[in-house]
Amino acid sequence: MESGGVVALFTLSLLLASYKVDSAIGVNWGTVSFHKMRPSTVVDLLKANKITKVKLFDSNPDALRALMGTGIEVMIGIPNEMLSTFSSDLFVQQNLSRFIGKGGANIRYIAVGNEPLLTSYGGQFQNFVVPALVNLQQSLVKANLASYVKLVVPCNADAYESNVPSQGMFRPELTQIMTQLVSFLNSNGSPFVVNIYPFLSLYGNSDFPQDYAFFEGSSHPVLDGPSTYYNAFDGNFDTLVAALTKLGYGQMPIVIGEIGWPTDGAVGANLTAARVFNQGLINHVLSNKGTPLRPGSPPSDVYLFGLLDEGAKSTMPGNFERHWGIFSFDGQAKYRLNLGLGNRGLKNAKNVQYLPSRWCVAHPSRDMTQVGDHLRLACSEADCTTLNDGGSCSQLGEKENISYAFNSYYQMQMQNEKSCDFDGLGMVTFLDPSVGDCRFLVGVTDKELSSSAEPMARWFIYHICIGLVFWTLTM
Repeated sequence: MESGGVVALFTLSLLLASYKVDSAIGVNWGTVSFHKMRPSTVVDLLKANKITKVKLFDSNPDALRALMGTGIEVMIGIPNEMLSTFSSDLFVQQNLSRFIGKGGANIRYIAVGNEPLLTSYGGQFQNFVVPALVNLQQSLVKANLASYVKLVVPCNADAYESNVPSQGMFRPELTQIMTQLVSFLNSNGSPFVVNIYPFLSLYGNSDFPQDYAFFEGSSHPVLDGPSTYYNAFDGNFDTLVAALTKLGYGQMPIVIGEIGWPTDGAVGANLTAARVFNQGLINHVLSNKGTPLRPGSPPSDVYLFGLLDEGAKSTMPGNFERHWGIFSFDGQAKYRLNLGLGNRGLKNAKNVQYLPSRWCVAHPSRDMTQVGDHLRLACSEADCTTLNDGGSCSQLGEKENISYAFNSYYQMQMQNEKSCDFDGLGMVTFLDPSVGDCRFLVGVTDKELSSSAEPMARWFIYHICIGLVFWTLTM
C-alpha cells in the first residue's frame, strides 16, 4: 500500500476510535419538589453511589457550590424561556467563571434549552436556539473556556421520524435548523443530546407491544432489511443515527440526556417495571454491544431520569411525572439497581433533615360529608397522584384517602399547625398511618430546623402521656 493510503487509513482509524468510547451512566438532578434536601446531602448521595456525571436543568448556585471539589462532571442548563433574553457574557461570568477552577465545579456542558424543538411548543423557541448557541460560544471563547465547556441542545425523540430505523429523518419543518445545529455541534466537538422514553410510547399507544419497551427480547421485533430490532431504545437510537447520516453527520457522538421509567401514578408505572427497565438499559449500554447501525458503539453517556422524585412537577403529561426518581424525594432507594459503577445496589442518603415524625389525618369521630372542598384544596396544591388509578395508594378506603390528602398538604406546608385544621376535620397524629406500599410521607427540608422543634414535640407527647396516666388513676 502507498504511504498516502497508509496515512489515510490511519487517520480513518483514529476518527472511528474517537467515537468509540466507554459509556458512562449519569443522572438528572431535578429540583421541582415541595420537599428539597440540602444540596450537600444530594451530592453526598451521588458520591456514595459513585455517580460521576450529573445533569442539572438550570445553574442553581447552591447545587454548583455543593459540587465544587468533587470532580463530578456537570451539565448545567438554560431554560427555554431564557433563550430570547439572557446575556451570554453575563451567564458565563455568573454561572461558569466563578465556579470553574482549581477545586471548583467540573462543569463540562451547557444545555441550551430543554427540548426547545418539541412539537407541542409550536416552534415558539425555534428561532432562538442557534443565535443563543453562537453568542454563548463567543462568550466561552472570550472566557478561555471553549475548549473545556461544550454547548449542547437536548432534543426530544419527536424531532425525527420513520417507520423503520434505517429510513430515519428529521421532521421536515426542522430540516433547516437541524442542519445548522449539527453543523455547529460538529464544528465545536459537541455531541447530539437526545431524550428517549419508551415508557411514553407504551403509555400513549395501546397498540405498542409492551415487551418491545424493555430489554428482555420481544415477540414483536421490528424488521428493517438485514437488521432486527428487539427493543424500542435501539430502534429509536438508530432512527436518529439514520437522520444524522442523511445530513452528513452519521458518526456524530450521541448522548442520551434523559431516559427512565416511573414508579407510580399510572398503570404500568411501578417499582418492578422501573427496576426491570433501568437495569436492562444499564446492562445493555455497558455491554458495549451497540446497535445495528452502530455496532460496538453505544451512546457515549446515558443520564437516567431521574435521581429523585419531584412532587411539584406539572401532571399535564400524566400523574407519573412526579415519580421518575430511582430514589424517593428523601434520597431513599426505591428498588435494587446496579448502576455498573462499583456498587451492587443503591445506597440511601444520609443525614436527611426530616420534619418531626407526625402526620395529619382525618379525625376519626368527625362527619366527612362536607370534606369535598378541603380535598380539592389539598390535592390542588400538594401531591395526591398516588391516589389515582394505577397508583400505589389507589386501594385505600375513603377515610384513608382523605387522610392521605390532608397529610400531603400538611407536610407541604411544613407541618404548620393551621394546615391540619380543615374546619375541624383533621387532626395530628404521632402514629404512622402508612398502609402497605402506600407511604404517608414526612417532609424534609433543606434548611436547618429550629432547635426547639423536636424538644417541643417530645414535650407535647410527654404531657399527653402524663394526662393519660392521671386520667387512668382518677377513674
